[in-house]
Amino acid sequence: MQNGIPIALSPIIEGMTPVGTLRYMASLLATSPVEEETCRFLGGDLVIRHEPIGVGRRDRAVELPADAVLVQVAPALAAGNTIVLKPSPETVLDSYVFAEAVIAASIPPGVINIVPGGREIGAYLVQHRDVDKVAFTGSTAAGRQIAEVCGRLLRPVSLELGGKSAAIILDDAELDLAVIGQNLFAATLVNNGQTCYAGTRILAPRSRYAEVVDIFAAFASSLPVGDALDPATLIGPLVAERQRDRVEGYIAKGSSDGARLVAGGGRPAGLDRGWFVEPTIFADVDNKSTIAQEGDLRPGAVDHRLHRRGRRHQARQRVGLRPRAARSGRPIRPGAGCRAPGAHGHHGINGYLPEPRGPVGRRQASGLGREPRPRRDRRLPEPQDRLRLTGDRTRCHKPPRDPAHGGR
Repeated sequence: MQNGIPIALSPIIEGMTPVGTLRYMASLLATSPVEEETCRFLGGDLVIRHEPIGVGRRDRAVELPADAVLVQVAPALAAGNTIVLKPSPETVLDSYVFAEAVIAASIPPGVINIVPGGREIGAYLVQHRDVDKVAFTGSTAAGRQIAEVCGRLLRPVSLELGGKSAAIILDDAELDLAVIGQNLFAATLVNNGQTCYAGTRILAPRSRYAEVVDIFAAFASSLPVGDALDPATLIGPLVAERQRDRVEGYIAKGSSDGARLVAGGGRPAGLDRGWFVEPTIFADVDNKSTIAQEGDLRPGAVDHRLHRRGRRHQARQRVGLRPRAARSGRPIRPGAGCRAPGAHGHHGINGYLPEPRGPVGRRQASGLGREPRPRRDRRLPEPQDRLRLTGDRTRCHKPPRDPAHGGR
């Protein structure tokens, strides 16, 4: 509603996806036992009970306020926790719609609490004595401050911070926009580039570098920019004037640092009202430059020329903001020949979209924690073991040896 996402995309991203996430998490309740009974190593029974953490404090994201909040609220509710939600000041109206849905669903008072406010309210909630778990989406600088407070209080925290995700183009990648255009858009400039997983760094092989630059320049130039309520629009305004000013500052910095501007770089003609920036592509970008290292060139991307696989991995390792990555090439074993263990939270092959059933991970300056868990959320229920000794120590015996494996 307030973040500028085009109406052509919002019914799916901010409508169907959050509803699907809620239904999926609700379905886990029927298949996730509260208690699990197993055998003690030394005999007897061991009961593992999954209990709620308690009160969770959640900062709501600017980029996709409905989808982002339900990815964390849904598993928290399914695990039996209560929520204190602080919406972003830029997208606070979405919270009123969410509150109406909470009331319509007959969720008891006090289970979901919405507290609008600025940084002071957020800081107060982080260190409130009744908060048992903190989840924050925002800048790396703010995340570090929250982590320091939670560390001092020994309070669990998960952080989703800045991103500089890399899209790696392999030598055999399909580059026909008629074939890859939809997946390319979803992985780079969806929601006006205001997504944490946007592929804002394009790593291309030297043998196809000129082709990659031309393809991305044509792709960015072809996207309709305009009123977010126009069904033909794919790129709408940024969320706030200060965000547009920040993006324009990065564009100026990229040019002054010697990068080659090949698409966009300015405000769209005829759009004097609203916080619009053209989709922007830079080529010949030094990996040490500001626009290669920092995460606010949105909507935009930078191209790096790479010579061989070792340099490709080296370029990724030099950037601290690495929540996700995508790779384009022929369909082979996932990640084969192009893998940097631990470098990113997760990867996409020939495109990228978040998957509610899979874990969302963060690395280094992109944050802490993984959520949600596939099949059963293990983050928000706290496992507690209860020991029950029995007189029969033979009930939990070792499994018989398998003759087919040499008795082992």
